[in-house]
Amino acid sequence: MTRYKKQDPEITRRKFINVAMGTGAGVGVLSLVSALGSAKPAFRLTAEKAPPLEGDVLVHADASKYGQPIKPSELSDIAIVAYPMGKTKDGTPVIRAGEPNNQIGVYKFDPAQLKAPTKIEDTDNGIVAYSNTCTHAGCFPKSVQGSAIVNCPCHSGQYEPKEGCRVLGGPPPKPMPQLGVKVQGDQLVLTSSFLTSPYGYKSDEEWEAYLKQAEELLA
Repeated sequence: MTRYKKQDPEITRRKFINVAMGTGAGVGVLSLVSALGSAKPAFRLTAEKAPPLEGDVLVHADASKYGQPIKPSELSDIAIVAYPMGKTKDGTPVIRAGEPNNQIGVYKFDPAQLKAPTKIEDTDNGIVAYSNTCTHAGCFPKSVQGSAIVNCPCHSGQYEPKEGCRVLGGPPPKPMPQLGVKVQGDQLVLTSSFLTSPYGYKSDEEWEAYLKQAEELLA
């Protein structure tokens, strides 16, 4: 007896067709998943998920003081993490905590310590605000005790908040963007949103288009 069986051509042909159809279906499903994954979701914006906007008040993000306006007297070279608090269309106050990208780190330095590329015109007497979302993978950095350096715990990215939050080391591709801030009474008020694109945006142009759309929808 021979070790090999002669294959029925019809069975071989049928098997080939089945495999081809299965492969085609698999490719089709993968293509569909890929297409859906790359498609941007519909623009469904709420006041809670809106980006920081001019006129928003900075409030504590920490649970112990959540929602309380941050006072200038509380600030130091160690970041206080904030959320922007704005208003709905009917004037109801709303904390914009529905978007993780809205975490903001607020600092106060000796004004003489602030150097380029910090935009000095968007600071107030040494008070400066930046995004608190790492530009590498979206983690939340923390100030290093005893140093103004900001460290990301996920992949060891480091930033220098006295110098435009520039990248000192690690994988972040760009600085965490600055926001304009001023002291108004005993509160900190934003004079602008992120001045350059925050984490998750491919370019400043894409960010500016989103910001413009948000401003129009919430006006």
